[in-house]
Amino acid sequence: MAPPGLECEPGWTAFQVAGKLEFSATGILASILNPLAEAGISIFAISTFDTDYILVRTAMLATATEVLGKYFAIIA
Repeated sequence: MAPPGLECEPGWTAFQVAGKLEFSATGILASILNPLAEAGISIFAISTFDTDYILVRTAMLATATEVLGKYFAIIA
């Protein structure tokens, strides 16, 4: 939800990576993003100190969930 008058691009839904990721871990984000890219799904990734968030267009949510469900447990 954005305040009125603020420029924004609505229509995104986020997946949260469960658990804290160690800074020394490599390839975790790539293992999530590569299947989405191969399926033609655009993403916006946000990394924080505690976890990562993968945003996909809400219109692509069902497809993204299906793609990611082949590799990861999806918890609603």
